[in-house]
Amino acid sequence: MKNQSSASKSVVRQTFPVTGMSCASCASSVESILKTAPGVQDAGVNFANETAWAEFDDTQTNPLELQKAVRSVGYDIIVNVEDPSKVQSDLQLQHYKEIRQRTIWASALAFPVFLIGMFFMDMPYANWVSMVLTLPVLCWFGRSFYINAWKQAQHGKANMDTLVALSTGIAYIFSVFNTVYPEFWHSRGIHPHVYFEAAAVIVAFILLGKLLEEKAKSNTSSAIKKLMGLQPNTVRVLENGQEKEVPIGDVQTGSVIVLRPGERIPVDGLILSGSSYVDESMITGEPVPVRKEKDDKLFAGTINQKGSLQFVAEKVGSETLLAHIIKMVGEAQGSKAPVQKLVDKVAGIFVPVVISIAILTFVAWMIFGGEDAFTHALLTSITVLVIACPCALGLATPTAIMVGVGKGAENNVLIKDAESLELGHKVNALVLDKTGTITEGKPQVTEVVWSALSDMDKKQVSNVLYSLEMHSEHPLAEAIVGHLKEKGATAIPYDSFESLTARGVRATFLGEAYFAGNRQLIDEKHIHLDVFLADRARALHEKANTVIYFADEDNVLALIAVSDKIKAGSKNAVRTLKEMGIDVYMLTGDNKQTAAAIAGEVGISRYKAEVLPSEKADFVKELQRQGKVVAMVGDGINDSHALAQADVSIAMGKGSDIAMDVAKITLITSDLQSIPKALRLSRKTVQTIHQNLFWAFIYNIIGIPLAAGVLYAYNGFLLDPMIAGAAMALSSVSVVSNSLRLKTTKL
Repeated sequence: MKNQSSASKSVVRQTFPVTGMSCASCASSVESILKTAPGVQDAGVNFANETAWAEFDDTQTNPLELQKAVRSVGYDIIVNVEDPSKVQSDLQLQHYKEIRQRTIWASALAFPVFLIGMFFMDMPYANWVSMVLTLPVLCWFGRSFYINAWKQAQHGKANMDTLVALSTGIAYIFSVFNTVYPEFWHSRGIHPHVYFEAAAVIVAFILLGKLLEEKAKSNTSSAIKKLMGLQPNTVRVLENGQEKEVPIGDVQTGSVIVLRPGERIPVDGLILSGSSYVDESMITGEPVPVRKEKDDKLFAGTINQKGSLQFVAEKVGSETLLAHIIKMVGEAQGSKAPVQKLVDKVAGIFVPVVISIAILTFVAWMIFGGEDAFTHALLTSITVLVIACPCALGLATPTAIMVGVGKGAENNVLIKDAESLELGHKVNALVLDKTGTITEGKPQVTEVVWSALSDMDKKQVSNVLYSLEMHSEHPLAEAIVGHLKEKGATAIPYDSFESLTARGVRATFLGEAYFAGNRQLIDEKHIHLDVFLADRARALHEKANTVIYFADEDNVLALIAVSDKIKAGSKNAVRTLKEMGIDVYMLTGDNKQTAAAIAGEVGISRYKAEVLPSEKADFVKELQRQGKVVAMVGDGINDSHALAQADVSIAMGKGSDIAMDVAKITLITSDLQSIPKALRLSRKTVQTIHQNLFWAFIYNIIGIPLAAGVLYAYNGFLLDPMIAGAAMALSSVSVVSNSLRLKTTKL
């Protein structure tokens, strides 16, 4: 037992940022090397978050040894640094800049090669100039394709890099041979062609695609960083009656923390003294701040508003609610396998097939080719590889995505990456947050109902109400003050003012007492409420209004209805989504009465009230378990976990930065009618990608057999390599032209 206990203590689990991964097979390579390293019991790699974890016996190995193992297969993990995530972020930025530079230089060199190959092939030393200009494009700026292709080959796999490396490499070597030793072909009565322009342009185009991928990939961790930024770096703790500023990491459970107005709450805790209103919208999603007093709970990341507080720390570090939200967002982002690009799936089959056809073509001509067997064998096998050049394949997805993203921006829809466009067309369930999504997220006075008073009395008491609410700390007071100010109310001096906890406020003006608060305050003070006002209050509640009662010592003088208005386009958007065959759900942290009223008004039959942030994510998971492809729409930090969990995540443009960082789609105008447009755009874009792939392959399906010489036995026809190059170029033109058609599509 003793040995088992000591052994278990020596096993540690650590997580490390990984650099150098470019695809899912890279992640599997890192994972396999970690699992087979001495002393490692288990390991895993999260490709989405670019992290790796390992459980290892620290008596047998250490992070530096694991780093050596990972480096041996061409990748790296970051160990023994103070801030590994920052180091990883810096390396990602550096990598992006390198790809951008390589793309610019490769394009600059490929352009003159293209001009020479297409229009000036007869100029003096044309082939030599093209050969010199193409060499750095392939060997330096495009070297990553050859390195990655070699790594794939070591694992017995093939992808786009393999196709690019093989076709451009053979085309270049063949062209060099024809440039240096053209007599080989001349002596056989054949004119030697070169394909430098094909090799150079392909590398430049594929680099552009990689650049676009890297740009989207570099933003994946920004949401987590901003969530972490919600926690202050230092806090004031009370020690021996003295305030002392300490780093957040030094705060222990039981520490007494001093909080001033406007400060963000650093850790979870319990109030010892003081009272204030706290903005908890990041937790609840509701716009109305909550009053906090002695023995009430506080949560890290929420914002103290007007009062000063002293509270005792109950949960610190990784135990706080904010830390759990950060963890949940990270897990939800990482739990989804990266979307396997359709092009890579096809290329995985296409590459070995093309290579096999080229080899079979060479062998067949060597056996049955007669006198010119070798000449025909070499030409036809090269022609097969040239016509199968993946230029159109490389353009099929990025051009459609580029045009689709541009079209979305024109229609107030910002799309982060290809993943959301690829999945958007499959969405059949849409989950909407209420506050700030369906509604405006800003409480406003919708109606003021007066009792039977003369106009003169109304004006006088309006000034009293205005002065009363001006000095109230209640969050709804601001909406009432703004409304009355627009109506011309002015402040008048009061004799005394008193805040009534959880009830409202009381003040005296010229010796007369006035009250503003909830129904409980009216009942406790035994103030008369006439039948007319009671009926109106009931009707206003049914329409999802919060009702404030304004009274003197004897009678209720007015009802002030405050509500969060439904956005103008919400109802039409819900109807359009239903017509598209999408099930619409509403989730809210608000009460059932308000939720029912809002859902009924916009036409949503499926809704859930009093929902916590974690329950929103669970609701999304449940829909996914039912086989639905779920889109989640939200605007607050409280929605970030559910947004990360959803298949397609959509943030409102006026929402929190966190929601917009987690979401793959952002609606600039916060108009829900942009959602059907975004989903229609997804359908059109995916349709275009499929059409592009059809055009990219139709030339290969027709051209490869012709390039192999299947018609030679019947009519002596052999496809000229230049025609093969032209067919490859034509497929690229058709793909780009088809993508540009998206610009004219109506959403």
